[in-house]
Amino acid sequence: MEFGRLLELVIAASLINNFVFTRFLGLCIFFGVSKKMETAVGMSITFTAVMVISAALSWLIFTYVMVPLDITFLKIIIFIGIVAGFVQASDTIMRKVAPALFYKLGIYLALISTNCIILAVPLINAGEKYSFLESIAFALGSGLGFALALVIMASIREKLELADVPEPFRGLPIAFIVTGLIALAFAGFSGLIPL
Repeated sequence: MEFGRLLELVIAASLINNFVFTRFLGLCIFFGVSKKMETAVGMSITFTAVMVISAALSWLIFTYVMVPLDITFLKIIIFIGIVAGFVQASDTIMRKVAPALFYKLGIYLALISTNCIILAVPLINAGEKYSFLESIAFALGSGLGFALALVIMASIREKLELADVPEPFRGLPIAFIVTGLIALAFAGFSGLIPL
């Protein structure tokens, strides 16, 4: 039963309630990084890792520190601090391990800390009173959903570079149109798993 619930949370967060295509969150990084597949994959891995680790730490701090001290009203500030710390750590690690990817991601790597999806996941975990494993599953599903959105969009945008797109639609306008069409496809998943 527990494994089924965890799998349900992963699928629901990645497909049915995809933050990019159904909730329209995290679009600044989504449009900025989805131009090339290499940067999309790098951002997907980094984003998912930061998402899972920050959700786990946020759950632990919320459950064992904030709730006993009755300071849950500070959750936004504390969650932002946790995320910012891990983004800084991933920034430093990526600069040393993969400098080429670090420079391709540029400012978008720093923007992870202010990404609304990264903050939304711990807030939803706290609001829904998910257990530790449920919080991890929801964070993993959200990260995988964001990764899926980036990879889908990067593959389409790379093909659009070679297409004969009318001048007024080149660049960001066609990206918005494609995103809307993908969002319509993801809307077809709604109602599959009740949460």
